[in-house]
Formats: sequence, structure tokens, C-alpha cells
Amino acid sequence: MNHSRILVVDDEPQLRRALKATLAALGFLVSDAATGERALEMLRSEKFDLMLLDINMPGLDGIETCRAVRAKSEMGIVMLTVRGRAEDKIRALDSGADGYVTKPFDVNELLARIRATLRRTPAPALGESRVFRPGGVEINFRDRQVTMCGHTARLTPKEAELLHYFVTNPNQVLPHERILQAVWGPDYGGEVEYLRVFVNQLRKKIESEPSRPLLLLTEPWLGYRFVLRDEDAPVRPE
Repeated sequence: MNHSRILVVDDEPQLRRALKATLAALGFLVSDAATGERALEMLRSEKFDLMLLDINMPGLDGIETCRAVRAKSEMGIVMLTVRGRAEDKIRALDSGADGYVTKPFDVNELLARIRATLRRTPAPALGESRVFRPGGVEINFRDRQVTMCGHTARLTPKEAELLHYFVTNPNQVLPHERILQAVWGPDYGGEVEYLRVFVNQLRKKIESEPSRPLLLLTEPWLGYRFVLRDEDAPVRPE
């Protein structure tokens, strides 16, 4: 993990220098960019494992940059947001980020988020899973796709990982903390807003009526439950 390549994208030179020095001292290979435009340019010629991306930048902001990256790449994305701006945090997750860290942040918290994102379930592990067809919806983890009523939607890496956890632990109440630690890592547990955003995204892709879900149910104050009937047993990929 310590040889992972990280791209730091922030318009504050002092913060970029501090992050580069800290991460490089831990063995990470670090590059930086001052703008979203420059970051996208670098990604066209270089490969990175993770991006630290500031949400508030002049020009192409972090949200637009995140969406552009996520449309073409499954690299890890951790966004840097301003403390107290709940709407920014929701927008960060909604745009495809794996998570966020609020400014000013503790270095240990940032490192925990970086390591958790780099440890996320790799594509081959999900690809070995079978195809699930709950309630007429086809979920193909190998291709990270969901097909419903003839329409196919792409899953982001974190959506796929979360949905995989739900369908492989069906018909039981899964507490918020348990889900967060299983999908995001042991350093998580209280970030319920993560689940709200990602569950909302998943419902748009797997439920015919997202506001009246039949598959991915909310258990008030506790967590979530994924409904899988006996006749919806998984099958091998075709």
C-alpha cells in the first residue's frame, strides 16, 4: 500500500506541500495539481491509485472534477470539504467520491481514510461473485452493472461494494455501524450520512419506485435490510 500513487488536487499551495511531505514520508508516491483541469490532464498520461480532491476550487471545482474522473476511472477518491457544510459532503458522495475528510483535518484521520479507500474490495473479488436477480432486477458484479426493465445502469466502485454486502447478507437487519465497518473499514462507524447517500443512489438503480422500495428497506434507527427471496437465488455469470 505504501507504494500507492496519490494525486493531491487543491488550490492552496501550502496545503499541497504539507500533504506531499507527509505522504511521501510514509512511502506514498505523491504528485499534485492546483486545478481540476490540470488534474484531468495528468490523468490522461499517468496512473494513480487515489486522488485527494478539494471540493472548493476556482474553475473546474471538485464536484465537476470528481464526476469527470468517475466517468472514466475507478480510482479511489477522497474529497476535502469544509467543516459544517453538510450539503458539500452529500454532493461529494453523490458525485462518486468514496468518502471525505473535513478541513481542518487531523492527519491521522486523513491517513485512515486513505488506507480504507486503498483497501476497498478490488474488482476481481467482486467479479468472482454470481449474478443476482432479485425482484426481476439483474445485478452483475463482474461488470458492475444493474439491469432493470431493459435499462442498464453502471455502479460506482463503492456502490458495487455496498450492494455486494447487502445481497450477500440478505433478509437480516444490518446495523449502520456494521455496514460502515464492513464496506468502508474499521475506522468508520458514525458516518450514517454515507449510507443515506449511497442507499439513495442504489435505490434509483434497483428499485422501480425508489421512494417506495421493495428490495433495499430502511429499518428506522437501526440500519437496512435487503430482501432476497428463495426464487431469487443467485446464478453463475453467463
